Amino acid sequence: MELYVEERQASDPAAGLELTILMPCLNEAETIGACVGKAMAYLARSGVAGEVVIADNGSTDGSQAIAEGLGARVVAVPTRGYGAALIAGIANARGRYVIMGDSDDSYDFTDLDPFVAKLRQGFALVMGNRFLGGIKPGAMPPLHRYLGNPVLSTIGRVFFGGPVRDFHCGLRGFDRDAIRSLDLRAPGMEFASEMVVKATVQGLRVTEVPTTLSPDGRSRPPHLRSWRDGWRHLRFLLVFCPRWLFLYPGAGLFLAGFVAMAVLLPGPLRMGGVTFDVHTILYGSGAMIMGFQAVQFWVFSRIYGAQQGVVPEEKRLTAALERFGLEPALIVAVLMVLLGLALGIGAVAIWGAQRFGPLEGMGAMRMAIASVTSMVLGLQLAFGAFFVALLGMMRSD
Repeated sequence: MELYVEERQASDPAAGLELTILMPCLNEAETIGACVGKAMAYLARSGVAGEVVIADNGSTDGSQAIAEGLGARVVAVPTRGYGAALIAGIANARGRYVIMGDSDDSYDFTDLDPFVAKLRQGFALVMGNRFLGGIKPGAMPPLHRYLGNPVLSTIGRVFFGGPVRDFHCGLRGFDRDAIRSLDLRAPGMEFASEMVVKATVQGLRVTEVPTTLSPDGRSRPPHLRSWRDGWRHLRFLLVFCPRWLFLYPGAGLFLAGFVAMAVLLPGPLRMGGVTFDVHTILYGSGAMIMGFQAVQFWVFSRIYGAQQGVVPEEKRLTAALERFGLEPALIVAVLMVLLGLALGIGAVAIWGAQRFGPLEGMGAMRMAIASVTSMVLGLQLAFGAFFVALLGMMRSD
């Protein structure tokens, strides 16, 4: 993704500013004036050396002129999207610290002291928490207040840890250089999650301060689309933490299938009034195959994601792959295929003992299912090992 940015050199006389107040903007003529006015008033009252920057996404309603008339600096960002606007705005910020907030007049830019204080204490990311500071009537739809934000914030804390309990608060402050080092890329609304997740994963100091949320000051509907943008946030959390998408479900499936096959291969099992037999073995086989494939996808996603800078490197996985090597994986794969062939021969022998006619009993079927399972897993392991080697993460001696 290419973004229009005007990189500032260290020799710029404005480079010594302490704070940039940054607002993304797309046709916000109704509210941009109030937001810029409040931000300017804060700078004047607090004595903080700062600037107000508007990252404009191509407004056609005169928002740029309104902002410039009140003393803000406007940065044109042709690439559409909330994240795209903020990435360009951060790249153009001259302040050591940046406080970003929506330009819809829902956040109070006159009360930024808690953010500045925490930034001066050395925190790299200071999140606003609307649930602690207060949500005014009509400021947040019930769907967002009682379902969307709490659920996504809880998922984020479970997946990644950290203190953030309001993942999607639009008012947040950060150390410009620390956040730029994270290489943020999301062009849409999921940028808000990407910032918190990467800051947490990289071990930056993160904290929260209470902030208030007021009703949107615009007469038109907001750019946010609840279900679409909520799914984009959830999708990002899952992709960025593939162990919850692939590893844990896959390992659970594989283990459940393995236990079912190990228990039922010798014969049927009756529990209470229910008998588990060959049909359960077949589903156990499917669970093992699907689970193994999901775990392999976790390996692939961790390697490729780390190479592309999308997810952090899984050091334990990298070390294991470097030690294990391609050839040992292929040896195990061949042994599994041979085991499957041996089981298949056993099934044919049972069939031959019955003169290759209709089979009586389920012994041959049990062996056939085990045979196919072993061969499929062996081939999956071999193909996966070659793919990992192709990615350059497994030794080839």
